[in-house]
Formats: sequence, structure tokens, C-alpha cells
Amino acid sequence: MPTWDQRQYLRFSEERTRPAIDLAGRVEVDAPRYVIDLGCGPGNSTRVLRTRWPSALLSGVDNSASMLGTARQALPNVDWIDEDISQWRAPRPANVIFSNAALQWVQPHDSLLLGLLNQLSPGGALAVQIPANQDTPPHRVVRELAASSAWSRYFTQPPREWHVHSYDYYYDLLAPRVDHLDIWVTTYIHFLNHLDDLIEWYRGSGLRSWLDALPDHGTRNAFINDFRSYVSQYYQPRANGSLLFPFTRLFFVAYT
Repeated sequence: MPTWDQRQYLRFSEERTRPAIDLAGRVEVDAPRYVIDLGCGPGNSTRVLRTRWPSALLSGVDNSASMLGTARQALPNVDWIDEDISQWRAPRPANVIFSNAALQWVQPHDSLLLGLLNQLSPGGALAVQIPANQDTPPHRVVRELAASSAWSRYFTQPPREWHVHSYDYYYDLLAPRVDHLDIWVTTYIHFLNHLDDLIEWYRGSGLRSWLDALPDHGTRNAFINDFRSYVSQYYQPRANGSLLFPFTRLFFVAYT
């Protein structure tokens, strides 16, 4: 897992929280008693769950101490658990296991998801959102940069990238094992003020593992400058100066 800076991540908290709101709104479980936010980060998605189910016992699981520190301050009435989400096991059957933009860092997805289904109570729901834009220009650019003669010496061991499959993979995996399955894909069009906003977005998420592989602040800034130069050709400002930033996300809710 990359290291996380909660302040950088939350620079776009509204845009990052909107998918959590959309996912929680599609979960058809009435009055769940025990809800887990798996990969809760700084607690923005956990707040959505508290609003959705105010009476539930709510746990947030993450292995970033800085993220959990922010979450604890914002929502003290939540059981915050510092643990790797790939190793976490529910202490008792859960009614809802919810994960917003976290499982892309964990693999393999077959054993992970089937293991999570086994931790649900009858009638429970596994609700997941995963970024599904790993082949868009920013991700292609960073891979090409890392393989270039200028940068390849820093990436002899490629950093961990997002791990996500197509929607039919999740259908074939989950449909035979659940009572009901809902899958959808949404492309959000974010309106950014300028290209620097897009760079800052990726500094807080998709670039983290690549930047972690670099030795010092100066080298990281040089890499970001090269990234900015190459990615700028794919995003042109509109007449009013805004930059349109499409971001595709895959959702599913599996009911036991």
C-alpha cells in the first residue's frame, strides 16, 4: 500500500465522497445493526454511513495511522481499527460491509471478495466501489515515464498499481454465490479549475505509490513536473478556463 497524506487526499473531498453517497444509497438493507467501512481512510465515507444508518454499530478499518487520526477526530463514536484490510476479519457477522475506493490496492479479488461474503449475516450486503480508469491518460503517462530512460533506474521494482477487473468478472464471480447482485459503472465528469488541480488529485491517490519509490523531495518534484508536461496534452481547458476530468468507477452490491 502507498503512504497517505490525509490533507492531500481531502483536497477533493466532495468529489471523492460523492461515489460513497451514491453507493450507500443503493444498498437495500433496512436498519443494519453492524456496518463496517473497509478502507475507511480519513472517514469521509464513514460519515456517509453514519448518516445513512444512524443507529448502527459502525467500524472503520484502515492501516494508515494518519488517515485514522483524522477520522477519529471527526467521528469519535466509531470503532476505528488499525489493520490491513486484506487481513481483517469481522469479529461477528456484519449486516453491511462497505468499501469505497480501497479494494483496488488489494489482490487477488476472487479470494478477497468471497472471504468478505462469508463474513456477512443472512440478508447482508457487500457494497463496493472501485476506480476503473487505470487505462486513462494519467495512468498511461506515469507508466511510460517510469519506463523511460530518465526514470527507469528508480523503478526496477514497479510500484503497486490499481487492481480492478471488468464488470463481467465480478458478475461471474459473485452471481452464483449470492441471492441478488447489482452492478453498474458511472463516469463522473469533474470540473477542475486548471491542470494543477488534476496533478494535485493524483498526488493524493494514483501517484502515491510511484512517488514513494523516489528517494527525496527534489526527485519527486522533478517526476511530477515531467508527469504534468506529458499529461497536459490530453486535457485542454474549455472556453471558460475549466478543465473537464472524467473519472470512471465500478460499483457492485452483493446480497447474501
